[in-house]
Amino acid sequence: MEKKRVGIQLGRQAQSQSIEERFALEIEGLDGAGEIVEIRADTSSEFAKGVKGLDAIITSWGLRIDREVIGSLDKCVVIGVGSIGVDMVDVEAATEAGIVVTNVPDVFIEEVADHAMMLLLDVVRQTRLMARMAADGSWYKARPILSRTPRLFGRTLGLYGFGNAARCTARRAQAFGLRVIAADPYVSELEFTAQDVEPVSFEELLERSDYISIHAPHNRETEHAFDAAAFARMKPTAVVVNTARGPLIDETALIAALKDGKIAGAGLDVLEREPPDPSNPLLAMDNVVVTPHVASATTRMRPVTRLRAAREVALVLNGKWPMSCVNPTVLPRSPLRRWQPYPMGRGPNR
Repeated sequence: MEKKRVGIQLGRQAQSQSIEERFALEIEGLDGAGEIVEIRADTSSEFAKGVKGLDAIITSWGLRIDREVIGSLDKCVVIGVGSIGVDMVDVEAATEAGIVVTNVPDVFIEEVADHAMMLLLDVVRQTRLMARMAADGSWYKARPILSRTPRLFGRTLGLYGFGNAARCTARRAQAFGLRVIAADPYVSELEFTAQDVEPVSFEELLERSDYISIHAPHNRETEHAFDAAAFARMKPTAVVVNTARGPLIDETALIAALKDGKIAGAGLDVLEREPPDPSNPLLAMDNVVVTPHVASATTRMRPVTRLRAAREVALVLNGKWPMSCVNPTVLPRSPLRRWQPYPMGRGPNR
């Protein structure tokens, strides 16, 4: 029986390690369900040629798996994405082609929640400005500035999206004494109330929140959800934090809102363009903290993510439903079987 082939994208850089060394975690996760094939490509056209004939793809970075690439997949049954967000894949095209797309929605949610709270605290407590004042001899001028800042306790945090990372952020915020509200049309009221979170509309979220933390996926519905009209509805003392995807915020509108005092500050781990142009005004504002898309980064993140992404792919290659499918409408029209939980300590293919 011919072995199933699982492609992983690489650039054209030279590699000194063997496939077994570079992809040890993916090989462990696949557990014999397929063999790793390197796809060396620098353009979408090269990528499309390289993936032809593959049974599966594992991806988390690099060239986007767009409609052209998906159109060249004549055997592929699954694309495993090693992140929560799947905007590096044209999910609509994959769905039309009957290809399952998986992600890892529960691997690094605690880390993202930590980072969201860190950004919120940094912006509210004006850490960037305070650190500079401590260093440049303005020691005694700092306290009067923060003396005009309301304390966190009793304020309202609004969550845009109420998935796993948002729920972890809610628990941290509640420990700081924050009231938490959230807007997510795809979550039932009982799921909100079980977390002691009040469900609200997007408009109410904008108007009531002292701070907003963004946790929604990037898609047509959410792109530029935070635009000039949204910022105009927010409190002038409001702070927005984004650890999701950059395009959820219209950056031009955000810069204008910050300059015009329509909102008070922003904490951003993601931007519309990454890495940003060095002249991006957000990088120089005292009331903005920007980090380089690192919210999920810890010693645990990459190993666990790579292993989990491969295990999702292995389930599909073995004819089973994956644990996490972002386009579930594909599953009922596929020959895949509903999976049964495997015994503790045993992989999905044993």
